[in-house]
Amino acid sequence: MPLPLHIEADVNLKPYNTFGLPAVAKRLVRIREAADVRRVVDHPELGRAPKFVLGGGSNLVLTKDVDAVVLKVEITGIRLLEERDDAWIVEAGAGVVWHEFVTWTLDHGYPGLENMALIPGTVGAAPVQNIGAYGIEVKDRLEAVEVMDLVTGRPALLPAEVCRFGYRDSVFKHSDFGGLAGKSVITKVRFRLPKPWQPVLGYLEIERKMLDTGITAPDARQIYDWICAVRRAKLPDPAVIGNAGSFFKNPVVTAEQCRDIIGRDPGIVHYPMPDGSVKLAAGWMIDACGWKGKTVGGAAVYEKQALVLVNKADARGAEVVTLARAIQESVYGRFGIRLEPEPVVI
Repeated sequence: MPLPLHIEADVNLKPYNTFGLPAVAKRLVRIREAADVRRVVDHPELGRAPKFVLGGGSNLVLTKDVDAVVLKVEITGIRLLEERDDAWIVEAGAGVVWHEFVTWTLDHGYPGLENMALIPGTVGAAPVQNIGAYGIEVKDRLEAVEVMDLVTGRPALLPAEVCRFGYRDSVFKHSDFGGLAGKSVITKVRFRLPKPWQPVLGYLEIERKMLDTGITAPDARQIYDWICAVRRAKLPDPAVIGNAGSFFKNPVVTAEQCRDIIGRDPGIVHYPMPDGSVKLAAGWMIDACGWKGKTVGGAAVYEKQALVLVNKADARGAEVVTLARAIQESVYGRFGIRLEPEPVVI
């Protein structure tokens, strides 16, 4: 028998965003199964009210209280949906913690997500942001996304090709031109993990680990362990100091633009892309502008990694935004590049 819809009032959102920023949700509903979305849609008061979908809160900067109805997605469950000759199809509830899901796939013999170990957030948020790390993005492994329509309450299964994936971008981040932001809730995600498994190497940190250990043909578990170690060494644990991971996207420029910047700053870290464009290391540029360790109120640039902003001392969302804008202006002034934030600012 389904549980009744439980509506909570005046909920403190500080525990529900990894930055630990203060804000209050006037109304919050916990979505524990897809049918809960339909119940919200059919509700006489909530049905027509604006909605805000909240997953793990790891990609969020709260600057004010939230008037919209907060749908806190807590759908659990992981299963092998199908085994094909060329892939395993694994399905997970949108509320599953991403790193726990990656760990589960390896524990059960389904490799392919190890390069994205320890990325904060939930499974449902992963396709929204098209998360990625060390040569792999969600779009490379996604089979389909199960969503519930916030107007009709009807389910739909969206294959990867209609999700309009880009660099830290998808159809779920946009509300115009057929975008689904604010129009649907992701309830489950299906991943296609290819057989036979092939390691994705080539990143400097992985190459250093191979050199240090003498392991030239690491298996998936070894890569997972290495990446966890690298991330723990340079990124702060949100449970210890509030943050939203990488705050800015690494900008992508033309080869000509990159040559121009190298002419002025020969040491800039850059990565050639298959299409001829070049990805620049935003963290390097921020550090070069002298921001590492600088503060605005309770917000600060992390001392070990300039790409990460942290809640150092009871920061408010406005202080995080002020710091981020100052960094943007500084980087633009020196490099002519406008950094784009990754988190959603509310």
